[in-house]
Amino acid sequence: MFRAALPMPIWPLEPGAGHAVPTRRVLSARRVDLNQASAAGARERRPKPRPLPQRPHFSSGPCAKPPGWHPGLIDTRSLGRSHRSALGKARLQEAIERTHALLELPRDYRLGIVPASDTGAVEMALWALLGPRPVTMLAWESFGQGWVTDVVKQLRLEADVRTAPYGELPDLQTIDPASDVVFTWNGTTSGVRVPNAQWIDEHRSGLSICDATSGAFAQDIDWRRIDVGTFSWQKALGGEGGQGMLVLSPRAVERLERQPAGRPLPKIFRLTKSGALIEGIFKGETINTPSLLAVEDWLVALDWAERIGGLEALIARADANAAALDRWVSGADWIEHLAADPAIRSNTSVCLQFADRTDEEANQARQKAMVKLLEAEEAAFDVGAYRDAPPGLRIWCGATVDTADVEALGPWLDWAWEASA
Repeated sequence: MFRAALPMPIWPLEPGAGHAVPTRRVLSARRVDLNQASAAGARERRPKPRPLPQRPHFSSGPCAKPPGWHPGLIDTRSLGRSHRSALGKARLQEAIERTHALLELPRDYRLGIVPASDTGAVEMALWALLGPRPVTMLAWESFGQGWVTDVVKQLRLEADVRTAPYGELPDLQTIDPASDVVFTWNGTTSGVRVPNAQWIDEHRSGLSICDATSGAFAQDIDWRRIDVGTFSWQKALGGEGGQGMLVLSPRAVERLERQPAGRPLPKIFRLTKSGALIEGIFKGETINTPSLLAVEDWLVALDWAERIGGLEALIARADANAAALDRWVSGADWIEHLAADPAIRSNTSVCLQFADRTDEEANQARQKAMVKLLEAEEAAFDVGAYRDAPPGLRIWCGATVDTADVEALGPWLDWAWEASA
């Protein structure tokens, strides 16, 4: 064993002072003792854990498909048909109506399918609604900061911009209710969410515009305090990308009709015609051509969500997943939550940072190495922290993930940490 570990030299050995030269076949007792001591003091590598997560899909978007999903569940009758056909429009309208019911939106709120995922829905709201009133922008991660950039640099509006570092929230308590406010409900890249909507004035005269894409279907959103909400299909219910959904309160509709934004709007941002809301958008008459395959896939996701018990069950599953991950974090000394305060910690896009943050460049390299190891073992896919966030991991814990898979993931993360050293 020890001969194999020590390659034989190709030059003659010379004796050291006071020591005999060992033969080429027999190691000296001193050399054996040294090797035994070295082996005893070395840290043993953690063996690969078992079992693997059954579904190692922990990406924060697109997210895991619903449990039990397979292509055979998709109704293909609408494929190859026009979205303007009676069948196409019926499937689009069904998607809207069932989503409205699942989210438990107020009856007088409108919901429509719009282009370009959640990003398109947010941009549509910003360009079509902002301008008549002062605006407050809240940002505590990269997507919220993106909306700040659009409002300040593209729309060129004067704004009260309130920011916070990754892991924290800005001041929510002193917002002028006469101003419009734009914010993300759940920061996908920081793992920080607003604790509730109580900070939004019930009697506000401004509009509250909320990017809810990684909070919808997993967190309790008080929609009566939200005037504009947006989300996409590929997040909490594991749908496919490309389409966004836009929620409008009666107050938002009134703004669109009575105080339209004083700027030209491209076709895909137009929500009104001749001063009136285009009602067809909220009845399945989409602005542009949607993917009916994505629509049918979304209907499959709705089938699953309704079958397991609706919104309450979805929230409970996300909470259970986040709790399982938190139990593992509590026992690991090399990782910690980016959001230190549990009251504002996400239960979907859970963001973790390395406990030792003295060398960011080394941590970035370690993160990349861990992600590659985990993917190679098919233990976890796409769990690296977002590129603008502190180095670490981001684990999606939304409702379509199974708690048993989160529990199986923890030992693999420990293994990858050690194996990447």
